[in-house]
Amino acid sequence: MFAVIGLGNPGKKYTDTKHNVGFNTIDCLAERHNVKLSKIKHKSVCGEVFIDNKKVLLVKPQTYMNNSGESVKDIYSFYKLPIENIIIIYDDIDIDTGSLRIRKKGSAGSHNGMKSVIYHLKDDNFPRVRIGIGKPGEKGLISHVLSGFNKEEREVVDETILNAAKAVEEIIKNDIEKAMNLYNG
Repeated sequence: MFAVIGLGNPGKKYTDTKHNVGFNTIDCLAERHNVKLSKIKHKSVCGEVFIDNKKVLLVKPQTYMNNSGESVKDIYSFYKLPIENIIIIYDDIDIDTGSLRIRKKGSAGSHNGMKSVIYHLKDDNFPRVRIGIGKPGEKGLISHVLSGFNKEEREVVDETILNAAKAVEEIIKNDIEKAMNLYNG
């Protein structure tokens, strides 16, 4: 079993913000596999699907970004998952807008949601799919991550979200190495 967890903030006012590209990727996966995210458990909204005959839990934590680790820890403990079967998808300001980076493990960097996940799991050896949202510039970090994309950026990011969904499918079907070779860049 795999848990694919997109980080973001719940609520309509955050739906199209840069900080919610993880949620957007979960929505894309749900649409691609015709599954409804209708279960509420583990402090999350989630749905179950089979990808390549492997059970996959698609998850959108409802704890707000900075407490995402609470939900991830609940899922990890409840299902007794191997740490490498937890795939986290999130935004990254240190990557150009629309770029995609897949890694087997690593630090949280400056991302508070990932800091929470690593703190609660007490481990950073899980795959992550990072979607670039660009540097904040003069408007500041909070304003940047809670703002939307302009029209041109949105088109690029929507394509990146689709590629992130395909990369997650590749990780589940084959392995992370193949996904990295196909989608990093």
